[in-house]
Amino acid sequence: MRDKKKYTGFILTALLLFAGDLTAQSPAQVLEKYVRQFNAADTEAVKNAVPNAHALQFLADNVPLLECPDETIEKTYYFRWWSFRKHLKKTPEGYIITEFIEPVKHAGKYNSISCAAGHHLYEGRWLKNQEYLRDYIRFWLYHADQGQTKPRFHQFSSWFDDAVYNWWLVQPDHEFLRQILPALDADYSKWEQERRLSSGLFWQHDVKDGMEESVSGSRKDENRRPSINAYMYGNARALASIGRVLGVDTVRQKYQLKAEKMEALVQDSLWDNSDSFFKTRPAKRSGRQAREAIGFIPWYFNLPDDRARYAKAWDQLVDTAGFKAPWGLTTAERREPTFRTRGSGHGCEWDGALWPFATSQTLKGLSNLLTNYKQHGNMTRNIFYAELKKYAASHQMDGRMYIGEYQDEKTGAWLKGDHPRSAFYNHSTFCDLVISDLIGFKPAEGDTLIIDPLLDAGTWPWFSLTRISYHGREISVFWDQHGQKYGKGKGMFVYADGKLVARASALKKLTIKI
Repeated sequence: MRDKKKYTGFILTALLLFAGDLTAQSPAQVLEKYVRQFNAADTEAVKNAVPNAHALQFLADNVPLLECPDETIEKTYYFRWWSFRKHLKKTPEGYIITEFIEPVKHAGKYNSISCAAGHHLYEGRWLKNQEYLRDYIRFWLYHADQGQTKPRFHQFSSWFDDAVYNWWLVQPDHEFLRQILPALDADYSKWEQERRLSSGLFWQHDVKDGMEESVSGSRKDENRRPSINAYMYGNARALASIGRVLGVDTVRQKYQLKAEKMEALVQDSLWDNSDSFFKTRPAKRSGRQAREAIGFIPWYFNLPDDRARYAKAWDQLVDTAGFKAPWGLTTAERREPTFRTRGSGHGCEWDGALWPFATSQTLKGLSNLLTNYKQHGNMTRNIFYAELKKYAASHQMDGRMYIGEYQDEKTGAWLKGDHPRSAFYNHSTFCDLVISDLIGFKPAEGDTLIIDPLLDAGTWPWFSLTRISYHGREISVFWDQHGQKYGKGKGMFVYADGKLVARASALKKLTIKI
């Protein structure tokens, strides 16, 4: 009875907030509509911590509510949250977030896999209840390898430290960060012992990047890949930031130097001037290698210098001989002679097929280019929006919402079909791309909030993103180009705990003290 009253009160609050448009459904009603659709289409073969019966209440209590005129993006946003909560699993060692909904042989205990942990933290940082992610961080740092016959945390490359810091920016907890800093520090050193070459670059097998059967990859050679090297740069920069915010100057200085060295090494050693792209340097092969989506990963961490020659790499994003395909962004350039020749959908193919894992990384990198750099090359906000919408539209199978492992770039067919292990595959982000990139909710240290949308004013004449849990406050953002949707007037409005804290007549960057 208490839960029912709580949800009823939530709906009434939402209705009052949206009293300016009495003919429209409130975001709470939209959420309920979608959850009922998703539940009805699901056989629910696996039930974890939050079964379908409790999905509506959980999402109403925990996720930011989106209202926008683009139904494809809006529906996919709620589908991804609905799917994400399926992967919250209660274990004897706290909550974890699974990658596969069904048990898989290569997983560690409790069906845990570290490959997408960075994606899980970026997506999950927007939940109101952060005990799930605190448990998950502790699990990987302290429990994952205990009682195991082989390493589990380092089973795959990871940008874990970067994701922890970016989680903390949304939900700051100094004491928790201070507790885990020694483990983060020790783990970086372990990666150096296992994978760093005498040059200072890191090597990795493509299968340990979670990207097996790639054009430039190998299961045996110690290849210097843009992926792991960008990850280690991002991790070093994050640890330097953690050292700074905690006042641990030795950590700040140590990792600032490491980040600077990694930045120089990646740009000097992995950049191909002839093809204007970051590429894998094979240990045993020479000559020109194909462009692959991992060459965009350095921008995920704002690694490259702000120079036009680096921005030129992004031209390949809109080239149909490059990465642009009817159903999304390919994992290798389409002009590559061996494109899509390494499998038939039964294994894993990173030689061109669409992978949401890579799409998430590429779109975050593009967002950073447009937001944090002056040199954008030929990239625009409209390109970002078009690719995000294409990504949203790819979440389908036989007329229903679906997220799987990987897709045919021409037809959108999921290459493993409706395989039980692939359904609800939690190996990417989507909601974070909408919140932090498209709408531009940029978390920051201290009492600062930055809103920097990647939407042009004419793309969406209105939108709202409400009930965002941030620094212990509840933030709501409204955009109403014509002043007829929300009854607040024309422009952008930002509220903290129901109080107006910023207003602008145009859809533009706002830096707000809250």
